[in-house]
Amino acid sequence: MDTIRKWVQALFVLLANGSWSFPFTRTIYQGPLKVVCSPGLNCYSCPASTTYCPMGALQQILGGVRMALENGQYFFGLYVVGTLGVIGGFVGRMVCGWLCPFGLFQELLHKIPSLKFGIPRVLRFVKFAVLLLMVFVLPLTAVSELGIGSPWFCKYLCPAGTLEAGLPMLFLQPSLREVIGQLFYSKFAILLLFTAWSVLASRPFCRTTCPLGAFYALFSSFKLVKLQLNQERCTNCKACHAVCPMGVHFNESPNDTECITCLACSRICPFQAIQLEIGGLPLSTIRKGAKGKPGLVTSQPLG
Repeated sequence: MDTIRKWVQALFVLLANGSWSFPFTRTIYQGPLKVVCSPGLNCYSCPASTTYCPMGALQQILGGVRMALENGQYFFGLYVVGTLGVIGGFVGRMVCGWLCPFGLFQELLHKIPSLKFGIPRVLRFVKFAVLLLMVFVLPLTAVSELGIGSPWFCKYLCPAGTLEAGLPMLFLQPSLREVIGQLFYSKFAILLLFTAWSVLASRPFCRTTCPLGAFYALFSSFKLVKLQLNQERCTNCKACHAVCPMGVHFNESPNDTECITCLACSRICPFQAIQLEIGGLPLSTIRKGAKGKPGLVTSQPLG
């Protein structure tokens, strides 16, 4: 199952970044697909990107609310918020484990042989502060004289933007190197920090800082697609503890906000106590019934 997940991750990276004309155009794709909201963290300004980042779009919307209201325009980006809500309500943070390009980047780095360390669980609350302050509060309140707010997370923090957009654009447009300043160097330092940290610990950006992961985590208790623990089968052997890339102890907190539904725990569980459910129903195999009609059978272990 992990091999399948890696292929899905790689395929989505190619789909979300499918504009391969950028070596010739040396600029950002602006075609009709740019209206598509990427479910994962994928920078709008990446020269290959055919989608836009939901966090970036949300900040742009909130940054323009004050000016819009002053001009008598009453609107809100329901398309962006609605897309995030539908995705979150259906799969929650499963997006992080299956569709996020920067999540795949961290996983590949973590495969580099080195000493491995854990991440204090208290740091997981930082991403909720980042979501609240840098995505919602600051774009709405810290505005220019024209009443326009800045995309604070994208501009000052996001390492995915530096990796996917900042560095490639410096290569494609050498003239930009003459105008880079302290802001770029500080963001490049943040990228280096998370790159090194990803070698030593599993998915540090996802676990501590990502506001998109924090948003999807809000749906952890009532998403439709989720892992469920069979309390009768569970023996508290803690096999699931060692394999979780997010540090979740699934037998202790089945609805943990950090779970990305990567299925590692269901694959390793020797007692088949963890299974995938859709809308409260266990994922089941279909077989032909005795009368030639398809019927549901008991759930089978995943992986």
